[in-house]
Amino acid sequence: MADLSGEKEVWTSEGWVDRFGLPFAADENGFGMPAQDATRVVASADLLSGYLRAVTASTLSYLGGLTPDDLDEVVDKNRTPAVTRGGQLLSILDDNLQHAGQAGYARGILDRSHQPIN
Repeated sequence: MADLSGEKEVWTSEGWVDRFGLPFAADENGFGMPAQDATRVVASADLLSGYLRAVTASTLSYLGGLTPDDLDEVVDKNRTPAVTRGGQLLSILDDNLQHAGQAGYARGILDRSHQPIN
């Protein structure tokens, strides 16, 4: 979203990187991270919720200022076909929905692990 909006990432601009205190560079996004590193990511529910609220507020502010013409603007000419702002937003939404599904699945596994076996 920061790339699309032209704004700085909430992660760094609002100090979340410091609050989380993760043992990674500020620009590390976890993509391709080995499992050993991923397990080093530990955060409280309050911290995660606060970050989610901050990112949501920033995202809604950006989306609220868009016009229908903005959605048709090409933002990536290096791909075939070229990617519009609207297409990129759909891609971001799809990615987030997949992560939400993965989190729900993981939670379901955890919930079942605490139930008695009949």
